[in-house]
Amino acid sequence: MKRVAIFASGSGSNAENIANYFKGSDAVEISLILANNPEAYVLERAKKLGIESVVVTGKEFRAADKVLEILKERNIDFIVLAGFLLLVPAKLIEAYPGKIVNIHPALLPKHGGKGMYGDHVHEAVVAAGDTESGITIHLIDERYDCGTTFFQATCPVLPTDTPHDVAEKVHALEYEHFPRVIEEIIATLDK
Repeated sequence: MKRVAIFASGSGSNAENIANYFKGSDAVEISLILANNPEAYVLERAKKLGIESVVVTGKEFRAADKVLEILKERNIDFIVLAGFLLLVPAKLIEAYPGKIVNIHPALLPKHGGKGMYGDHVHEAVVAAGDTESGITIHLIDERYDCGTTFFQATCPVLPTDTPHDVAEKVHALEYEHFPRVIEEIIATLDK
C-alpha cells in the first residue's frame, strides 16, 4: 500500500476527485492533505472525506524540515501537487526523487512558470489565440513547471471561447485523467 499526501492551496476539487478515485483501493491510500493556506477550502473537503489535514506556513514549507517530519511520521511514499502554488524546495525533492507529481492546466512548455496558475493560464491561452489547450501531468524539479512530462491531454479552444470556457474544458480533463495517471506512476515505483 502506497501512502500518498496531496498538497493543495485552494478549493481542492482535484484533491477530492483523487481521494474519491482511490477510496477502497488496496494499492493506494490518500493519507494526508497538506495546505499552505489555513482558509483553503480543501481543508473542509479533507474533513468531509475523513482524511487527516495539516497546515504549514510558507516559511515552514520553504525550510522543508517541518514538512519532511510530517511526511516521515505518516510514512508518506508519494506526493501529489493539486493546485499547490508554492515552489517545492530542493530538500523535499531530494527526499522524494521521482515521487512528486504536479498537474498544470495547459500544454507545457507553453503558459508555464511562476504566476501561471488557474485563470491566469486560461487568460494567457485565449490572449495568445491558441487553438488548443489541455493538461500536463509531470514529475517536478526545482523550477516551476519544468519537470519531466508524464502525460498530456488536449482540448480545442474555439475563437469564441472565453477563459472560463477553457477552464471548464481543462477541469474536465483534470478530473478524467489525473487520478488514473497518478495510479500509473505509482505502479511504476516498485518496478
